[in-house]
Amino acid sequence: MSFQAYLDNVETKTGLTPRQLVEAAAEQGFGPDSKTTPVVAWLKETYGIGHGHAQAVAHVVVKGDRISTKHVGSAGAHRDASDRLWLDGKDSRPADW
Repeated sequence: MSFQAYLDNVETKTGLTPRQLVEAAAEQGFGPDSKTTPVVAWLKETYGIGHGHAQAVAHVVVKGDRISTKHVGSAGAHRDASDRLWLDGKDSRPADW
């Protein structure tokens, strides 16, 4: 599953876009200076999402919308089309993103 697919699945499960989750995390005091573990714990407890999905959202909370280019353009199951993640909702993502 691609990184973007994890975020899309979290949106389906919670009804919140990744950007809304980042904003909710900020309201709890989480952000770029946070450690990932407490963010993951808060996401799992508050939204009932699994560990991997919480890790994906926590990455965005702590590190922003950029990901490593390791899987960008690769042929594997974890391939992402871009090193930038779409945070404004899967239904609003441009087709050429």
